Amino acid sequence: MLKSLSVSNFALIDHANIEFAAGLNVLTGETGAGKSILIDALSTILGDRASVESIRRNCEYFRVEAVFEVTQHSHLYPLLEEQGIPLEDNGLIINRRLNRNGKNTVVINGCQVPIAVLKQIGDQLVDMHGQHENQSLLRPESHLSILDHFQDDIIKSLNAYKTVYHDWVQVRAELSVLMQQVKDAAQRSEMLRWQVDEISKAALKTGEDEQLDQEIRILANREKIANATLRSYAILAQGIKGAGGIIAEMSEIKRELDGAGRYDPALEEKTSVIRDCLYQLEEVASGLRDYNDKMDFEPNRLNTLQERSNQIATLKRKYGASIDDILASCEQARTELAAVEDFDQRRLQLETRQRELEAVLSQRSAGLDELRRQAAQEMARLVTGHLTQLGMPNAVFIVQVTKQDQYTFHGQNEVRFLFSANKGEDPKPLSKVASGGELSRVALAFKAVGARRDRVGTMIFDEVDAGIGGLTAQMVGEKIALVAVDKQVLCITHSAQIACMADQHIFVEKQEQGEETCTIIKILAEDERVLELSRMTSGDNVTTVSLDNARQILDKAREKKDFLLKQAKA
Repeated sequence: MLKSLSVSNFALIDHANIEFAAGLNVLTGETGAGKSILIDALSTILGDRASVESIRRNCEYFRVEAVFEVTQHSHLYPLLEEQGIPLEDNGLIINRRLNRNGKNTVVINGCQVPIAVLKQIGDQLVDMHGQHENQSLLRPESHLSILDHFQDDIIKSLNAYKTVYHDWVQVRAELSVLMQQVKDAAQRSEMLRWQVDEISKAALKTGEDEQLDQEIRILANREKIANATLRSYAILAQGIKGAGGIIAEMSEIKRELDGAGRYDPALEEKTSVIRDCLYQLEEVASGLRDYNDKMDFEPNRLNTLQERSNQIATLKRKYGASIDDILASCEQARTELAAVEDFDQRRLQLETRQRELEAVLSQRSAGLDELRRQAAQEMARLVTGHLTQLGMPNAVFIVQVTKQDQYTFHGQNEVRFLFSANKGEDPKPLSKVASGGELSRVALAFKAVGARRDRVGTMIFDEVDAGIGGLTAQMVGEKIALVAVDKQVLCITHSAQIACMADQHIFVEKQEQGEETCTIIKILAEDERVLELSRMTSGDNVTTVSLDNARQILDKAREKKDFLLKQAKA
């Protein structure tokens, strides 16, 4: 329940402090006096968007503070605990300040919180109903949500359905991506197989290209190599002109030194060097002879090697700079091919999972459909009953629930509100047949139906009497008073028939103070209330008769409220 509201520097309001009562609080005053400004200020404390345009002229900020008693709002406690907001005497003190630089400051029970949290809390404290909410009844897309919130069982069933629906959508998305991948992979698989086949048939070995290059160089220069080795052998063994080669000369040197060494041991070291050189030269000469003897070249060997080298060069241009790169490309292609083959298995798994989820989805959708149809009948019965009490005895209200073939986030149902105000007329979509006054009464009937079902403690009706008057306004006033038996209600009205039902009457007027205009707000005493009701019924022409009439209206309203209270308790 809203206990008090304090407003400073907000639009035309310099400062106002209002204590609200339980039951029905009515706000009246001339058009433009500032009643809606007061509601706008309350909206900011509930988390609605605030603009610096709302800051009073020549002021640097506006400040709004509301005190709520939340004893009956235990559903709000987990959110408060989550945000670290302590309860103080079972109440919430919400303070919001907006500076001209656009800086918002929100403090709840001493804890600073963001606007989003304020909005969450505000939505659970107050139900704001005005022309905008009336218009929602004209939008078929909102009808399903209105029906779903009629019963808690529907919301629970819908949440269970949404869990499965989310998984089902995800599996369908994965399957769609997979099928596209399969399509793309099918086009690529032939190329991959060709690549694997081409590289595999080449039977490459690491380092093979280097060995090929070496052998090709030898074969390409075989005549030069043969001439060089033969001539070198001849020089070593025979000499240039056949006069004895280097080996013969070295042997002669060795014999001379061996002979001299018998006389001078100092020559032994030099002889040893000559002896080692001679042995090495003999080994080289023998090796050169054997090399030439074995030098038997195949005629086509060079062509074969060059073809192999060209094959490897071609593969390098396609797949990498080295044989290792080529082999790596082949392995990558094999892996990709294996993944393509796994697509079928993955597709079967996803299709099976999709069928399983669809079975559960169908079951939960059917349960949701059944709950909605039951709730639709009950809602239609209750709303029609309230419409009868609101002066529409021939009204017919139908909540039409249909089932579509496709699954959506909200199930398979579509909901439409059908309405007929007059006897003999077929019910048609509410948006096509309801007048402004009829729509206001339908909206009020909805609020009356939901008053005992929701957990919001305070309801606000902003000019709910728009488009109605006379006996209809009286019935609307009685219905609001009935809602106020279970809820705290704030109602802005221009109708005396509604204002007379108030438990507390708040008067709003605009006054000029020097060079400025201010909105003044006061709670009316009994005699002041009679005067205001007289003004509302007779205008500025207040007479003794109009005052007596106002007193009679109040007396009858009190009798009616007592009757409604007994009826509600019964």
